[in-house]
Amino acid sequence: MTNAVATRVALITGGANGIGRRIAEVLGEAGHKLAIWDIDQPSLDAFVAELDGKNIPALGMVTNITNGEQVSEALQQIADKWDTPDILVNNAGITRDSLLMRMSETDWDAVLTVNLKAAFMLTKACLRPMLKKRWGRIINIASVVGIMGNAGQANYAASKAGLIGLTMSAAREAASRSITVNAVAPGFIDTAMTRNLPTTAIEEFMKNIPLGRLGQPDDIAQVVAFLASEAASYLTGQVIRVDGGMIMG
Repeated sequence: MTNAVATRVALITGGANGIGRRIAEVLGEAGHKLAIWDIDQPSLDAFVAELDGKNIPALGMVTNITNGEQVSEALQQIADKWDTPDILVNNAGITRDSLLMRMSETDWDAVLTVNLKAAFMLTKACLRPMLKKRWGRIINIASVVGIMGNAGQANYAASKAGLIGLTMSAAREAASRSITVNAVAPGFIDTAMTRNLPTTAIEEFMKNIPLGRLGQPDDIAQVVAFLASEAASYLTGQVIRVDGGMIMG
């Protein structure tokens, strides 16, 4: 008998690289149909071709999540091909790091728009059909920085803290229709971006990680897959820190 969950449609933003890519892979391996949004077309095309080779249904879409018109058109394409998304993973995010006193208004706005406003718009757009279906999973990729702050990342920290607040508010509003809304807060994860950091910076981070290693994209993806499953049906409004113990309490 085919598991009903295997027919779910999952939308992953920022899904062509890094953590988002691994989330898409794991959800695809679990049997979900994948709508993968990114602005990096070469990586997106290569990834979708790889998924096709594994017989994982995937629709790669170059989509600017800050453009409301593009978002609406892309969501309609997903609905026309399969159905409206049952699982939404708000993963896309950017950084524009600078000390607060030097941070430009442009960099503040850019980070808040991509990391928070776009998640709000997508959550709002996907929630309505989820309410009608009386089933849905919304999973926001936040950050431990949104909990503890970080020098030079006031915009990023504010966006991720806001995403946590959005998660909890949406969870309260959607719970009566069997829709769960949760956040995953990664710590220091081994990605292309973090590999470019100076060795001294990585060593300093490592001192604050009790488990003594960097996280891997798969560490995040497996938690997301759990939150997207029936096994997590009684879990909502939570912020799950996947950080090797970096912050406790």
